Amino acid sequence: MTSTIEEDFELELRALPGVLNVGFGHGQEGEVSTVTLLVRTAYPEAVRDSARQVASLYFPQVDVVVEPAQATRAEGTADGARIVLLRAEFSESDGVSQVQLTHAGRVGLGRAGSGPLIGGAEATLAALRELGLVIPFYVMTVTKVDTSIGQSVVVTFRSLSNEEDRIGIARLDGDLISSCRATLNALNRYIELA
Repeated sequence: MTSTIEEDFELELRALPGVLNVGFGHGQEGEVSTVTLLVRTAYPEAVRDSARQVASLYFPQVDVVVEPAQATRAEGTADGARIVLLRAEFSESDGVSQVQLTHAGRVGLGRAGSGPLIGGAEATLAALRELGLVIPFYVMTVTKVDTSIGQSVVVTFRSLSNEEDRIGIARLDGDLISSCRATLNALNRYIELA
């Protein structure tokens, strides 16, 4: 049986970026002696440092072990640090775009009623926020442009804070899919840097 302190500790550890699972090892007197984090991230040392800081508040003497998850890459997926587009659909009957994303083992669903081009960007932004990510941007423009490789979709995001504007581009492969990919192209970089 876990104590309330252990439950709070586990909750904070699970909130760290890239943490998939948390396990505890206990000493002879029942105290927490080790904590093991299963992570999917390109920066396991950063997760370990963050976990040690959290541990110092609850159990200062605990050993923190970080084990990278063995990711099997399925077609259409990216590494665990990136956001992956699972599904994008547009309903002609009500004009609603629906986008489903996954990140760090979580799934987010976003909807927007602005058609497939602008709605794709807005729905992707909503799905990112449902994943619990703080995205201080709003959609400023979504445009189709001719490039040397053919038509592309360019999405521009304006910052709600003092961040620089973000721009993403994707080759045209249908309005909705291209808008989603351009949005992720712009915001994946922001999320990785944040």
